Amino acid sequence: MSGHSKWATIRRQKAANDARRGQLFTKLARAITIAAREGGGDPDTNFKLRLAIQKARENNMPLDNIERAIQRGVGSGEGDQYEEVFYEGYGPGGVAMLIQATTDNRRRTVSEVRSVLTRSGGSLGATGCVAWLFDPKGLIILDSQGRDAEELALRAIDAGAEDVNIDDGQVEVRTDLATFQIVKEALEKQAPIISAELSMVPKTMVSLDEKDALRSMRLMEQLEDLDDVQAVFTNLDISDALIAQATA
Repeated sequence: MSGHSKWATIRRQKAANDARRGQLFTKLARAITIAAREGGGDPDTNFKLRLAIQKARENNMPLDNIERAIQRGVGSGEGDQYEEVFYEGYGPGGVAMLIQATTDNRRRTVSEVRSVLTRSGGSLGATGCVAWLFDPKGLIILDSQGRDAEELALRAIDAGAEDVNIDDGQVEVRTDLATFQIVKEALEKQAPIISAELSMVPKTMVSLDEKDALRSMRLMEQLEDLDDVQAVFTNLDISDALIAQATA
């Protein structure tokens, strides 16, 4: 599995297990609400909503919370009106950062994002400055659990995957958006799925010296600690050695 995906998985597991669980539920609820508003409240016909609900269930979010989030999205519930926005910027060493947020107040959110970036040696950029470096893709991570990882990789390719990586018993599968659901349904019959989501995948990776790389990884964590930030995508090449240092 690529270093970037491994680091993202570790961050998600940390968020699910530590004291920020309430914050995680808030972020998951916002994603469900936005998906329901954009495509309707039926997960059978709204692919984005189905993914958001699956992610909420994976993190043991109560069913009542999920239902309330859907109702807010379709207009029959009370609460703030959230929208999805992307901010673009740079981390230490000039690494690109694409920041996905959900907000009911753009002025507040951009101020918080800019503040975190500036304090950590980064900067907020203009719209379009780094977005062109990323492609929207489907990202599926499988746990081979003793199964032949190479065989799982071949099945993923046969189902329509664009790219497959294998590392430590886990299989990372990338797809285009059109085939994501087809590949996911084919693979969930073969092995447990650790995560399945829509992601922004960098076209090329960049390497930094150890100091700037670790600063960038800490910056990503600080950004994702913000209530309004859902995810941070970067083109930083993250090695296993860097992950070990960051999680020590």
